[in-house]
Amino acid sequence: MSDEEIPFLGPDHRESRKGDRSRFHQWLFEYLVPQRPVARTLAVCTTAFAVVALSLWAIVSIGTANVKRPPESCDNVNHGYDCRPDISRYWGQYSPYFKIPSEISPDIPDNCRVSFAQVLSRHGARDPTAGKSASYANLIHRLKSQVQVFEGDFAFLADYQYELGQDQLTKFGQKQLVNLGVDFFNRYQNVAVAEVPFIRASGQKRVVDSGYYFSQGFHATKVANGGPDDPRYPYKIVTITEGPASNNSLSHSLCPAFEAENTGFIAQGTFASTFVPNITARLNAELTNANLTDQDAISMMDLCPFETVASPVGKPSSFCALFSQDEWKHYDYYQTLGKYYGHGWGSSLGPTQGVGFANELISRLTGKQVVDHTSVNNTLDSNPKTFPLDRGLYADFSHDNDITSILAALGLHNSTPMLSPTRIMTGEETRGYSAAWTVPFAARTFIEKMQCQGMEEELVRVLVNGRVLPLEACGSDALGKCNLSSFIGSLSFTQSGGLWDRCLDNAARTSSVT
Repeated sequence: MSDEEIPFLGPDHRESRKGDRSRFHQWLFEYLVPQRPVARTLAVCTTAFAVVALSLWAIVSIGTANVKRPPESCDNVNHGYDCRPDISRYWGQYSPYFKIPSEISPDIPDNCRVSFAQVLSRHGARDPTAGKSASYANLIHRLKSQVQVFEGDFAFLADYQYELGQDQLTKFGQKQLVNLGVDFFNRYQNVAVAEVPFIRASGQKRVVDSGYYFSQGFHATKVANGGPDDPRYPYKIVTITEGPASNNSLSHSLCPAFEAENTGFIAQGTFASTFVPNITARLNAELTNANLTDQDAISMMDLCPFETVASPVGKPSSFCALFSQDEWKHYDYYQTLGKYYGHGWGSSLGPTQGVGFANELISRLTGKQVVDHTSVNNTLDSNPKTFPLDRGLYADFSHDNDITSILAALGLHNSTPMLSPTRIMTGEETRGYSAAWTVPFAARTFIEKMQCQGMEEELVRVLVNGRVLPLEACGSDALGKCNLSSFIGSLSFTQSGGLWDRCLDNAARTSSVT
C-alpha cells in the first residue's frame, strides 16, 4: 500500500467494514512501523507512531477513502488549535478547541491512580447551521452585487465564492475528534489498556459521527501501544433521539418554559449596541454601497471561524484579518453572554436542563441506578446494555448549549459573578469563564475518579479543556480534588431535580438583564 493512501473508517455502514478495518490495520503497521522486526516491536509500544498516523487524517471522508497527506495542521493532540492564538481564542463557541492554561497542574497527581474517567465532549467543528448558511450566502451575494471594488484586506472578496455546507462536521472537525480519542487514551492509559469506552451520543448526525471519530483515535492508539485488536471495534454507540418526544439528557427540548426564554438574546442585543455599530460603520466606509447592517457585521465575523474550520488543516481565513484583536475580544464576550444567559447560570432554567446528565454521572460514579425525574431516558438507563454501571471509561457527545447547562448543574464556575451585558468583563472578573474556554468546537470535560495513597475514600476531579476547575462547593484540596461523597453531597440542586417543576409554565420568560 502506498504511504500516500490512508484508509479511513467512516461512521456509516458499520456492519460491512471488516475489509476496511483490515486495510486500516495494514496501513497502521506498514506506514507507522518500520519493517525490521526489532524496530517494529519497539515502535508498536510507543504512542508517538499513533499520533503521527492520526495527524495525517485531516482529510477524511465518510466510508473508506484514499486521501493524500495534508500540509501541517493547525490542530494537534497535545494542545489543540494553535494558529493565530491572538484572535482564534476569541471566537466564542466557534473557536476550535485549544488547551486552557491551568492554575493547578492538570497532571494526574503523584501517588494517585485513576479508576474512572468520563469525557463529555462537544461535537467537532462543523459547517454553519442550515439557516445561518443560507443567511451567509445571501450576505455574500448582496456584497458582490452592490460593491464594485474590493481593496486592501477586502481584496479577496472579489474572487470569493460562498461554498460552506450545512450542519455537518468538516474534515477538520473530524480530525479534532480523532485527536480527542488519542488524548483520552494517552491520559487514562492505565484504565484504557484493559477497557474500551462506553459511548453515547445525542441523535444529530454530527454528534454521532463525532463519537465514531473519537473511537478511531482511541482504538488506533491502543493498537499502536501493543493493545489487542479488540473484536468489538468499531465500538457500539448508543444514540439518543433528539426532539420533544424523546427524553434525552444530552439535548434540551422537554421544558417548554425554558424553550420560551429569551434572556440570552436580550443580553447579546444589549451588548452588541456597545460595539457593533462602530464595526458596521467602518465596514461600510471600506465597502462603498455595501449598506451593511449590524447583523451583517456580526455575520461577517462569524465567517472567520467557519471558513477557518472549513480548511482541512484549519488555515485561518482571510475574513479574520478584517477585524482587530479588540473587536474579536468583544465578539467573544458577545457570544459568551449568549451562552451564559441563554443556557447557563444567567438563565432561570438553564442549569435545570443539565440535571439529567448530572444525575447520570452520579450513577456512574457510585455504581447505583439513576434517580431522576427530569430529562433522563429511563428506558435506556434501566437497561445495563444501554447504560452500564460497571465501566471505567465513558464518553458522551453533545452540543455546546447542553454542555453549558450541564456544567452549571454540576456547580462549576459558581464563583463567576453575573456577567455585565453593558461592558466587557475581563477573564479575571469572570473567573476564567467564557464560551471559548468552555464550549469551543470539540470541547472536552474530563471527570476523573482516583484512589490516592493514604486516602480511604476515592477522590473526584474535573478538567474543562485541560484546566482543572477547583470544586469549591465540596471544599476541594490544593490539587482540585474532592472526596467522592463530598462531591456528590454538593450536588443537592441536581439530586432534587433543579427547578423542573417550573417547566410546564408556558409563559415566555423575558426577564430583564441588568
